[in-house]
Amino acid sequence: MVENYWLACEAALIGRDWVRPAFLHICDGRIEQVSSQRPKGQPLVEAGAGLLVPGFIDVQVNGGGGVLLNDNPSLQGLRKIFAAHSQFGTTAMLPTLITDSLESMRSTADAIAEAVATGEPGIIGVHFEGPHMSVAKRGVHSPQYLRSISQAEMAVFARQDLGLKVITVAPEVVSPHQISELVAMGVRVCLGHSNANARQVQAALRAGASGFTHLYNGMSALTSREPGMVGTALADEDSWCGLILDGHHLHPLSAKLAIRAKGMDKIMLVTDAMPPVGTNDAEFSFYGEKVIRSGSKLMAPSGSLAGSVLDMAGAVRYAVKCLDLPLEDALLMASQCPAAFLGIQDSYGSLQVGRRADMLLLDKQLQVQHVWLAGQPWSLEKNNHEYC
Repeated sequence: MVENYWLACEAALIGRDWVRPAFLHICDGRIEQVSSQRPKGQPLVEAGAGLLVPGFIDVQVNGGGGVLLNDNPSLQGLRKIFAAHSQFGTTAMLPTLITDSLESMRSTADAIAEAVATGEPGIIGVHFEGPHMSVAKRGVHSPQYLRSISQAEMAVFARQDLGLKVITVAPEVVSPHQISELVAMGVRVCLGHSNANARQVQAALRAGASGFTHLYNGMSALTSREPGMVGTALADEDSWCGLILDGHHLHPLSAKLAIRAKGMDKIMLVTDAMPPVGTNDAEFSFYGEKVIRSGSKLMAPSGSLAGSVLDMAGAVRYAVKCLDLPLEDALLMASQCPAAFLGIQDSYGSLQVGRRADMLLLDKQLQVQHVWLAGQPWSLEKNNHEYC
C-alpha cells in the first residue's frame, strides 16, 4: 500500500481553479503539496486521462446496493450502501434513516457508532429524516411513525459517538426551544416535510436551524402573500439548501432559480437515494408496500415520488447539461458546499494542501473512472445512468 507518492494528472480542480497539468504529493492520506511542475526524483503515479476533482459528499442517502437503511441498520448494510454509491464518486456520506420507530432509530445509531468508531470508509455520520414532521407534507413517510420529540428521541440525538449529526424536522412540530437544544447537542438541524408559514420558518432559523432538506419537495410553497418554507429558504442568506437533480423532483427552472437566489455556495447536491442505486432492481419494499422503478423514477403506490435512483455523478452531469452550469460550480456543489454545511471544510471537500486526499478522476463525459479514499485507490463497479 503506497503511503507517500506523487499523483500526476492532466488537470485538477484545486480549490476553485484548474491546474494544468497537476502533480499532487499525497502523504498519509492527505495532500501535502500541489504543483504544475513535474517533481524530479520522486515516485510518480499516473492518474490517467481525465479531470481530477474532489470526492463527492452526500448528506442524504437512504439506501443503495439493494439495501434500505431502515430495513438493515447494521455495519454490513452501511458497507453495501457506501459500496454502491462510491462507484459514482461519493467518498463521504450521511446514511439517512427515513421516519421510523424509536427502536429503528436506536439500531441505526448503534450501527453508525460502530462504523465511526472503526473508521468504516465513507461513513462520517447520520441523517435522521424525521420522524418529527408534518402530516400534511409527509410525502411517502409513514403517518404511523410521525410524532413530536420525546426525551427518548432527544437521548438518541444527544449521542456523541455518531460522528456528524443531521436531523430534518418541521418547525410547526418542533419548537424553537427544541431546535436550540438540538443545536447545542451538536446536531445540524434542517427544515423540511413541513407546511410551516414564513414566521415559523424564520423562528426556526433564529433558533439555529441551518439547512433545508430537498428544497421545494415536501414543503409549503412560495405565494404572493405567504412566502412559505420555499420562499423563506430562498430569501435567507445563511442557510444551505439541498437539491435533488434527477429530472423528476424539480423543474430545471426551479433549480436554476434556487441556485441564482441562494448562490452556488449555499446549494448542496443530494441524491435522496433508495436501494436500487447501483443495481438493476426494478422494485423494492418500503413500509411494506412495493415501490416501482420506471427508468430513473421511483413511484410509491400512492403515486408519489419515493426517493430517487440518482447518484452524485449523475447530479453533477445534470447540473452541467440541463442547467447550463459551469463544471466547476457543479463540482463544488457536490463537494465543497456540503463540506461547509457540515463544518468539515478544513479536511474534506476540496483538493488543497492539508485536506484529505478523497479524489475522483472523471472522463470527458463526466463519468467516474477512478476513486481514491484518503489517497488509496478504491475499486469500482461501473454502472452509470443518465438523468437528462
